[in-house]
Amino acid sequence: MTGVNLPTPASALAIGAHPDDIEFGCGGTLAKWAAAGTAIHHLVLTDGSKGSWDPDEDLARLVATRQDEQRAAAAALGGRAPVVFLGWPDGELEAGLRQRWQVAYWIRVVRPEVVLGHDPWKRYRIHPDHRHAGFLTTDGIVAARDPHFFPEQQVAPHRPGRLLLWEADEIDHVEDVSGFEERKIEALLAHRSQFRSTMRIEDPSAGEELEGFRRRVINRLTEHGALAALGAGEGFKLVDRL
Repeated sequence: MTGVNLPTPASALAIGAHPDDIEFGCGGTLAKWAAAGTAIHHLVLTDGSKGSWDPDEDLARLVATRQDEQRAAAAALGGRAPVVFLGWPDGELEAGLRQRWQVAYWIRVVRPEVVLGHDPWKRYRIHPDHRHAGFLTTDGIVAARDPHFFPEQQVAPHRPGRLLLWEADEIDHVEDVSGFEERKIEALLAHRSQFRSTMRIEDPSAGEELEGFRRRVINRLTEHGALAALGAGEGFKLVDRL
């Protein structure tokens, strides 16, 4: 059975491994909620410094570019809060205690009703950052909710009401994003540094390549929407016992 549409939350925190992961995973949902008044927040765990196929890339410049792109993408979805970057090296993220401390801190500070993140239990996932980011999300929620974790933070504990995990093998919840497809695509296209490596856009001036990317995004939204008899949807594993 597939559930549809959580009540619009007052606040939501999306936690992504890299710049652009949040837009791929839940961009339509965030845009829909922001339009309805939700305060949406982005927490990006790595610096995105390996997001290039150019061996001569200036990595410091790439990091700065990807941060600017992420800010633009968040704004395109309706985000008004500053994007938080933890800055761990791309490809080297670990689900360690220090990282958990940071994620728990931001959950306590933001106090979201809903948290969104990578599903760490997705089968055959080969990118370690996505896997570790998922576990940091779940582990961070546990730490944020209980007062005896990290009392030195001097921030009140917070227990979110719902967790939505994207990239799930077993989707049991769909958010209807009909009417927000183009907002999601606009946010994704803000990540211009990733056109070649992630979006298969070699030449941005080639309309057919941009249209091909747009079509792939729409097709995925259509597939997920069909799970709940919707025109367009984003699918998640819902965890509601936090």
